[in-house]
Amino acid sequence: MRMFDIIEKKRDGKELSKEEIKFFIEGVTKDDIPDYQTSALLMAIYFQDMTKEERVHLTKAMVESGEQVDLSAIEGTIVDKHSTGGVGDSVTIILAPLVASVGAPVAKMSGRGLGHTGGTLDKLEAIPNFNVEIPNEKFIDIVNKTGVAVVGQSAQLTPADQKLYSIRDVTATINSLPLMAGSIMSKKIAAGTDAIVLDVKTGSGAFMKKLEDSRKLAKAMVDIGNMMGRETMAVISDMNQPLGKAVGNSLEIIESIETLRGEGPKDLTELTLTIGSKMVYLANKASSLEEARNMLEESIESGAALEKLKTLIESQGGDASVIDAPEKLPKAKYQIELQAKEAGYIKAIDANRVGVASLLLGAGRMTKDSVIDLSVGVVLQKKIGDYVNEGDTLITIHSNDKDIAQVKNKLYSSFQMSDEKVSSPTLIYETITS
Repeated sequence: MRMFDIIEKKRDGKELSKEEIKFFIEGVTKDDIPDYQTSALLMAIYFQDMTKEERVHLTKAMVESGEQVDLSAIEGTIVDKHSTGGVGDSVTIILAPLVASVGAPVAKMSGRGLGHTGGTLDKLEAIPNFNVEIPNEKFIDIVNKTGVAVVGQSAQLTPADQKLYSIRDVTATINSLPLMAGSIMSKKIAAGTDAIVLDVKTGSGAFMKKLEDSRKLAKAMVDIGNMMGRETMAVISDMNQPLGKAVGNSLEIIESIETLRGEGPKDLTELTLTIGSKMVYLANKASSLEEARNMLEESIESGAALEKLKTLIESQGGDASVIDAPEKLPKAKYQIELQAKEAGYIKAIDANRVGVASLLLGAGRMTKDSVIDLSVGVVLQKKIGDYVNEGDTLITIHSNDKDIAQVKNKLYSSFQMSDEKVSSPTLIYETITS
């Protein structure tokens, strides 16, 4: 089998066989295929796409390129959740203890962020002494004892995907639908869960800006999951403005605690309940999505969900007293109010620009080696549809530097105002199940 023939075949729009895709992925993993041939095939895939069967073969080959986590020792059906990323997306931190509080085990492997703010692991590390680096045996033991754990993902999972991504990043093939779907789903399947709920974002702060593109990606991933024996659902949710109000690591921990108290932002709460109900249903803990949602709402109301967050923190070495004493979390020196320059209704908030402003404050990573400032970020005081008077506070900026003119300019440029009344945007566009 020759790489030249595989490239030529896909260039001409023909379907690659399981054996040809496996040959390619094994060659990439072992460094037997030069980057120029890998790049050529990736570009051919970008233009010619892949069939459902090719996407499954690609995903399976990437899963088999490295370690696969065995979670069979965990009692019950394990359901994982994945978000394609956004601004102010702290859902996992709320969702893990919430779902676990109604009896559905949550064995969550997450990553670190490269962008606007930290990833789930970075946010959790804002909690003093919280440990995300836990050996697999202990990880499984914690889940069996407490029902929930959130740890770092092993670097040995899907090494082929890591190599392909580094080449896609410099060859303008990141946006290839089959390559994106295969990349995400290979990591989810290698992580060993039984079922998967996907949160596919769409809008200015999302990777996929257009709803139709988000729909295609969601459908592709659901197809892959179901065809590989993992019951999979996807929610397409809005990211045309930040989710919730807080953008920044310790600030999002505070907002997560408030949400589990039943005092969180409406949109963040709604999305969490929507995704959570699907996880509980797929975990066979409820006979319908409606029953699952009722269970989650009751858990928040009773305080059981917040107690489970305490358990999560304590079982991973963290200081659970932050739940009642948030001042123990990293706190920025200055809280600076960004005041409205004109009156009117907020027509739009560019989520990406808000995210970049948080990055400029130090809340995220410019490069993978950047050190995150866990204390900084922004808290939105107004959102789309709200009316503001001149001088009202739009955003509270949490900064360790007083000289933040660039940050302020970025934030001001993210707001669009209107004299006419504006409706709040749709939060959840649709659910895809097959």
